[in-house]
Amino acid sequence: MQISELLTPVYDAAWLPWAVQYFFLIGISATTALTAAFAAFGRAGSPARRLLPAAVTVLLVSAIAAPVSLLADLHQPGRFWHFYAHFTPWSWMWLGALLLPVFVTLSLLFCAAWWWGRSGWMRAVGAALAVSALSILVYTGAEVMVLRSRPLWHTVFLPVNFALTAWLGALGAMFLMGRWLPGGMRALPVDMLRRLSLTAVVMMALGAGAWALLGMLGMDPSFDAALRLFADFPIWRVSLAGAVITAFCMIALLQRPARTLAEPLPSAALALTMLAAAWIFRWVVFMSVQGVPKYGAGLYLYDMPWGSDGLLGMVGVLGLCVALVAAVTYALELFPARQRGMAA
Repeated sequence: MQISELLTPVYDAAWLPWAVQYFFLIGISATTALTAAFAAFGRAGSPARRLLPAAVTVLLVSAIAAPVSLLADLHQPGRFWHFYAHFTPWSWMWLGALLLPVFVTLSLLFCAAWWWGRSGWMRAVGAALAVSALSILVYTGAEVMVLRSRPLWHTVFLPVNFALTAWLGALGAMFLMGRWLPGGMRALPVDMLRRLSLTAVVMMALGAGAWALLGMLGMDPSFDAALRLFADFPIWRVSLAGAVITAFCMIALLQRPARTLAEPLPSAALALTMLAAAWIFRWVVFMSVQGVPKYGAGLYLYDMPWGSDGLLGMVGVLGLCVALVAAVTYALELFPARQRGMAA
């Protein structure tokens, strides 16, 4: 009887948990910007316009918190400066360094226009913001997809799934924000949010079906790579089962009437499930995929640090978001004129 022993080395991860936070927040920010820009063209008092307070709050919070996560992931300001000091238009990261400040600026201008009740300015800025948000979704997806060495990343479905899961997380964040805004969940167009969320889930299912179909036809190598992982490693089968269970839970919650989803417990459960699904997808894409060896057998070992590069950093980002939400909602309470115009 021959015994074969596998030794799995420990490698430092190239993408740290900071990247998960950045892609999570910037995805939510970009998809919220698209949603808010379209809502800005709704009639006064319409469900679309009633969605704006929650959308603007989510946009403002995520547009500020996302760049903080990016700077933390770069570790040192010098790396960020190099994007501007060196002309490298073939790099998606270099393009992102140009696109991101434009997007953040337009997001803040859009929020300011809504805050001061300037509908004309809000729509003009919203049109530019929608284009900028699309550029962010393209750049964030492409800078990961461009890596040919990892089949699980090198697929056109990665940017699509980034966008759809981000939109799902954005809608969940709006569900969550509604409870703390003036008027509470009663002022939120819950039925519209429910329908948009169902649309996002259906589009994700269609995307998964298209990915599987093209993979079985031999047109997308990432599908074969995923099948090998599911066949060889139980932890990946657990991840797949968890994704399916989460999807069924979301669908079950979204099938409930709008008046039920307006209640505190169901709305919180739905919002947190949607946000968790978007975040876990990015954790699997970045951290779990990095554990798959490019050559050889087994999985690389990764222990998440407790310090600023791991758990402490994630808690810090959550704390920043909570502080920004508290500041925005408190500011709304201080401006009765803005409260009266929230549906305008």
